[in-house]
Amino acid sequence: MANTTTPTMARSFLQVAATEEVAPPLRAVQIEGLVVLKIIKHCKELSPSLVTGQLLGLDVGSVLEVTNCFPFPIREEDEEIEAEGANYQLEMMRCLREVNVDNNTVGWYQSMLFGCFQTVELIETFMNYQENIKRCVCIIYDPSRANQGVLALKALKLSDSFMDLYRSNNFTGEKLREKNLSWVDIFEEIPIKVSNSALISAFMTELEDDTPVTQCDYDRLQLSTSPYLERNVEFLIECMDDLSIEQQKFQYYYRNLSRQQAQQQAWLQKRRSENMSRKAAGEEPLPEEDPSNPVFKPILEPSRLDSFLITNQMANYCNQINGYVTDLKDRLISYPVMHYLLEKSLTTICH
Repeated sequence: MANTTTPTMARSFLQVAATEEVAPPLRAVQIEGLVVLKIIKHCKELSPSLVTGQLLGLDVGSVLEVTNCFPFPIREEDEEIEAEGANYQLEMMRCLREVNVDNNTVGWYQSMLFGCFQTVELIETFMNYQENIKRCVCIIYDPSRANQGVLALKALKLSDSFMDLYRSNNFTGEKLREKNLSWVDIFEEIPIKVSNSALISAFMTELEDDTPVTQCDYDRLQLSTSPYLERNVEFLIECMDDLSIEQQKFQYYYRNLSRQQAQQQAWLQKRRSENMSRKAAGEEPLPEEDPSNPVFKPILEPSRLDSFLITNQMANYCNQINGYVTDLKDRLISYPVMHYLLEKSLTTICH
């Protein structure tokens, strides 16, 4: 049979194939309501311990669908226990596959305490997942904010520019300026959409109470009963201390660098004057650079990754404090005296 494929058809086929290979950017994470309840239950039951679990689902176009999850057993730093954890994950996914449940890994979830998640360990876990899964997310849940009536659920991924820089392991100031990368470009937050079936939505509608709430919970107006604001301020102060230590490292580096440059200039001037004397005497001049000289030994610039993570964490604490205080002011807007006292207290704290 003769080949009837024309050059135009071949080009169109190649264009379609190239289009299919280029995946659209991730726009949203659609998570089942049951998965949200599983994550909340697991994180809340073992709080304040930090827990993790596997996310299962499908990667459909620009939406990552999370349809199931299962928790990881709590393990310590031991090779045998880590091997048991890996076997546990494989066995769980095999069992889910046998009962026709989605068993494709799309990421993992983990708990956090008072919004603290900006760590190098999280970045390393992302890089390990990226080796096998092109697009994955990390769902982070904070059970400490549930007492404030906030569903602190975030879907995060590493930015492509940061992953490229992390692979090269070069976080010098020159490289960061070249890539135009700042501390806000490390993580990307993906919008979360909670999806429920029609039967569950109808059931939840039936459970709603028709009588409006008439009682006012005055206990929530007491700042002493909720340590959330106090703990966030304490963690913010600790981050500021850590950032000050990182800045001292850079100041020490720049002092050593300027001292070394001054020593190099003094050595070069001495060598040049010596070469002028040798030329006058008809001798060969000595090289002006001597790699064996300790003066020319390069000083390594400290990595800026830790300072970026600390700054990112400080911004997260500030946003949480701002959101908590704004919500509290909204609740006190109908109480002029208490609103005035709150304003005076915040002004005193800020100054």
